[in-house]
Amino acid sequence: MAVQNVKIRLRNITKSFYAKGKNTPVLGDISLDVYENEFLVLLGPGQCGKTVILNIIAGLEEQSSGTIEFSGGRPKMGELGVVFQKYALFPWKTVMGNVEMGPQLKHVKKEVRREKAQSYIDLVGLTGFERALPKQLSGGMKQRVGIARAYSSESDIMLMDEPFGALDAQTRYSMEEEILKIWEKKKRTVIFVTNNLEEAIYLGDRIILLGDTPTVVRKEYVPDIPRPRNYTDPAFLALRNEIAENTDLVL
Repeated sequence: MAVQNVKIRLRNITKSFYAKGKNTPVLGDISLDVYENEFLVLLGPGQCGKTVILNIIAGLEEQSSGTIEFSGGRPKMGELGVVFQKYALFPWKTVMGNVEMGPQLKHVKKEVRREKAQSYIDLVGLTGFERALPKQLSGGMKQRVGIARAYSSESDIMLMDEPFGALDAQTRYSMEEEILKIWEKKKRTVIFVTNNLEEAIYLGDRIILLGDTPTVVRKEYVPDIPRPRNYTDPAFLALRNEIAENTDLVL
């Protein structure tokens, strides 16, 4: 097995929130490694703390205890590529305007940022929609804009928080295929949060199963299934059943 370089290392991460006069623990002693250029999936039921872990990695929240280390040092705020479940697009900006926002805030010259933004718009299959406003796009197209915007940050770490959760089933399947194609063309370290078991198996190089509250790492799975994966493949179904027996997800 090839040696994998650790990109992010979490050790003994805990998180509690103070509300109504008491501390409520959410994360309980989370330790895991994220490897360079892997597609890591954090799988768990709703409200189990998956997004909290992602926010801590992004620097949007601070852990109560424990350490987090990045190879090469922690990226500055805004330097990570983030894709949210809610589209989080600027409604008054065009597709191009949304995608080039990150480089624009970094004062990248207009011609340079436009060229980069166009390359990512092309990458996600939105060529020809550069001047469209979000209200003129379908849900799947809006999420493609979000993915292009995240990639335009030029970060080598991508954080995706249930990005397909609001899509209908057919669009969701299509977007799962697309995100893998994009990842294979432009390799990044991806941390993908979902509560969908099939989606986790379809996408993940590794799956970190989370459960209980305060949340702990229940188990790690490495799908030994070649890509592209098929939902009806016997190996796929066998792994689905194995994970389902050890999960709090409603299936």
